Amino acid sequence: MAKSRTTTGPRGSVGLDLDGDFLAAVAVADGRIQTAVSAKLPEGVMLDGEVVDSEALGDVLKETFRAGAFPKEGCLGVANQQIVVRQLELPRIEEEKNLEAAVRFQAAEAIAMPLNEVVLDFHKVSDGVDAEGNPKTNVVVVAARESMIERLVEAVRAAGLRPVGIDLNAFALVRALVNGATDDAARVYCHLGAITNLAIAVGSSCLFTRPLATRPDETGMIDAFALAEEIRLSIDFYLAQPDTKPVREIVLSGPRAGVDGLVEQLAAATGLEVSAADPLGAYDRTSLPAGEDPRRHTVALGLSLGAVA
Repeated sequence: MAKSRTTTGPRGSVGLDLDGDFLAAVAVADGRIQTAVSAKLPEGVMLDGEVVDSEALGDVLKETFRAGAFPKEGCLGVANQQIVVRQLELPRIEEEKNLEAAVRFQAAEAIAMPLNEVVLDFHKVSDGVDAEGNPKTNVVVVAARESMIERLVEAVRAAGLRPVGIDLNAFALVRALVNGATDDAARVYCHLGAITNLAIAVGSSCLFTRPLATRPDETGMIDAFALAEEIRLSIDFYLAQPDTKPVREIVLSGPRAGVDGLVEQLAAATGLEVSAADPLGAYDRTSLPAGEDPRRHTVALGLSLGAVA
């Protein structure tokens, strides 16, 4: 199994991204990347972003982390079809306990999964007034199938790691790449790995996400026009939500973001500005091993930043 690692001390908290083709882990402390590792995942361990073989994944994680100086606590990322993200508009509720009850009540209608089978979380996006002038609150609700989360946690604990949080890869992606954007335009972040994961965010707030059907072919190439169609569909879904902002640009990341001609083809097909992101933003990357592709580590970096926060 091909792998690479650093040997700095175990500081900070580790973010763990299981892409499907590979795993990537990054530890951040004191505002810089302390250590990082990536390793190829054997075929059959993951399928479409879900853990298929918890025992085998635990073995891979043990081998990868055994000789590395990583923290034992970390934040795990997920991105698959067992996750639902919805933006809800609620009457203004100041009391946190009452807001949580209202979210669960509306989520029962907005999410096509029984609430007793999911892990549910939410965060407030904004306060405002509705069309009638009544105070309102917009929240983003995330529901993830509990059995899917349990398989992931089981494998990670078997490797001697202690999960301190579960986060969406989309949220981590935005966290790693937002680079302090303060305008009110929406941006599409599209991470091109074994799974093509899309997030739409305004500033640092991720308001919409979905894994896309687009997959690389046998040569690792992406069909730019099929991807553009998926992005347009996602933008339409996003714009159907309350209080949306116009989409200004598309930001690509991930191991396949640098495919020759992809940026130009997407720009022509969507009519939007398209760029390939600096995969680690402004973070010091001197701890990355020689030959390591930093584009593998964008999501893991965002997960680690979330754990530190």
